[in-house]
Amino acid sequence: MCVKEVIVQNQVGLHARPATFFIQKANEFRSSIWVEKDERRVNAKSLLGVLSLGIVGDTEIRIIADGVDEKEAIEGLIKLVESGFAE
Repeated sequence: MCVKEVIVQNQVGLHARPATFFIQKANEFRSSIWVEKDERRVNAKSLLGVLSLGIVGDTEIRIIADGVDEKEAIEGLIKLVESGFAE
């Protein structure tokens, strides 16, 4: 299992469009992936789950991956979040 924390850089956070990019990226990997904010954990491959966290800009989230490509999944998702979802 791999766990890494990252701060959501873009101002509006993970609203519909960035959340869609996030779950599309998560679905590229075979590992199970979760996103955690505070004490709440959701499936990173679920749009409703990710949106339900209400992640706004400058919020720290934890990305957790478990599986054959967990390191690649974490690195890919961290890179996407740090890029500000190209917005």
